[in-house]
Amino acid sequence: MSYKQIKWMILLIPTITVGLWEYIRHQFLMPYLSMDAGNWLTPVIVYLVSVTLLSRLFRMLEGARAALEQERASKTALEARDQLARELHDGISQSLFLLSVKTDKAGRSLAGTNHEQDIREIQKTVHEVNTYVRQAIAQLRYVPSPAADPEAIALQAQVESIINDTVPEANLEWNLTEVSFSAKEQVELLACIREALLNVRKHAQATKVEVHAEHDASHWSVHVCDNGIGIQGDPMLLKDRYGLRITKERAEQMGWEFLLNSKPGYTRMTIRKERI
Repeated sequence: MSYKQIKWMILLIPTITVGLWEYIRHQFLMPYLSMDAGNWLTPVIVYLVSVTLLSRLFRMLEGARAALEQERASKTALEARDQLARELHDGISQSLFLLSVKTDKAGRSLAGTNHEQDIREIQKTVHEVNTYVRQAIAQLRYVPSPAADPEAIALQAQVESIINDTVPEANLEWNLTEVSFSAKEQVELLACIREALLNVRKHAQATKVEVHAEHDASHWSVHVCDNGIGIQGDPMLLKDRYGLRITKERAEQMGWEFLLNSKPGYTRMTIRKERI
């Protein structure tokens, strides 16, 4: 029943009840019911109708009003999140991209000089900030799940959103619904998965990508696998490849284990944690 229908019923039910009672009283009950008794019975009947029917309608009206207010508040919050995401993308994100281009140009011009290491540190910082901004934009554009206990479902949905934004053809197998993550753990885990998928898209030349999460009584783990060209040499020492280093640092800061196995035709990045 709609909000408008409930209001009309609250208005009409007492009127129809009194009118129907007065008609029955004057047409059929006059020989059996005195005028004073009928006058006393009228408010009693209205009270009984109010207690039974109108109280239920009022509860329905309050529920409908609360739902409308919640929907309005959710819409306002989503509009504010989307506006903030657009501002971050159009302002800070583009400025960071321009700064990244300029630092890359400066790095090439200063290669072999005493300032090369300083430029590398600046490039690393710019890359980290750009990663955080992309993550913030993704989180702002993500619509939370309305489930009663949405933690695990929301985390899986965010992983699906990351895959759609980075490597849409990737396959996802997510079996961490029974593992509880804190808010910070969720943010860091999503950032690691996003960075791994971005590396696959930029460098792997892969035709098959898989994101697999599993757990047992002793540990949980998340794997990002691809069949690309692999990584030549130590990926932690390669120039201009800060993503894996940052991912490893994130995992270590959270007390997780970071593993990377790469060869031509197969690369797997694993983040795992022993369960206490």
